[in-house]
Amino acid sequence: MRIAIALLIAATTLTPALAQEASPEGVWQDDWGTTLEISFCGEDATQLCAVLLDVQGESRTEENLAYVNQQIMQADMVAENQWQGTVIFEGNEAEGTLTHVAADSIEIRGCRALIFCETLAFQRV
Repeated sequence: MRIAIALLIAATTLTPALAQEASPEGVWQDDWGTTLEISFCGEDATQLCAVLLDVQGESRTEENLAYVNQQIMQADMVAENQWQGTVIFEGNEAEGTLTHVAADSIEIRGCRALIFCETLAFQRV
């Protein structure tokens, strides 16, 4: 019984430290090879900015290629591990939400007119 309690206490004290170490900063890639570089930005460094590094797959259109090496997302922190702002896709701005779902996994959800939504999953490179 004492061992189980000790393990439970250790698990609850270590988990927040591990969560704090994870950061959305870095280079991320989706299943098709599109890559983004995400960094903290803004005056207080709580916003996230994403720069499009490369576009692959069905998203490799003339409209999207025009944004390679440009910032395509800026978002404010709205909750732990979640930022909301705007994202540029195919030359259009959309409402976007970036969620840091695990240490090496993020999801970006973009919606146009609150009806047409798409979620893309990215893995840390």
